[in-house]
Amino acid sequence: MSIKLGFVVSEFNRDLTIQMETLAREHADFLGATVEKTILVPGVFDMPLAVRKLAQDANIDAVVTIGCVIQGATKHDEIVVQHASRKIADLALENNKPITLGISGPGMSRLDAHERVDYAKRAVEAAVKMVKKLSE
Repeated sequence: MSIKLGFVVSEFNRDLTIQMETLAREHADFLGATVEKTILVPGVFDMPLAVRKLAQDANIDAVVTIGCVIQGATKHDEIVVQHASRKIADLALENNKPITLGISGPGMSRLDAHERVDYAKRAVEAAVKMVKKLSE
């Protein structure tokens, strides 16, 4: 069974998200999955519309979100992650398709974000496992 993934990747903090994307692609390949489509979005908050587009694509088995939200001087990071992750979960249910959260944050420093670039691999792994489990 060849699993086809769609990626939605945040361009905000691109120095980090490009590392996350690279690791995610390598892990998908390792697991025998293919990344069919990638949509770059300005930031994590902007992900839901792109996620919906990929979730509605019949050629995509699961969607992986990749991004990182670093803490600033306000609690903006908490609002961004809370609302984006809630909508992403809603989209998985609405489209009956796995959509995984490869977004690190909130409440992390840039150093924390560097230490968590492998979270994208976990999101790919979860997507592949969910596709397999749901097809049993």
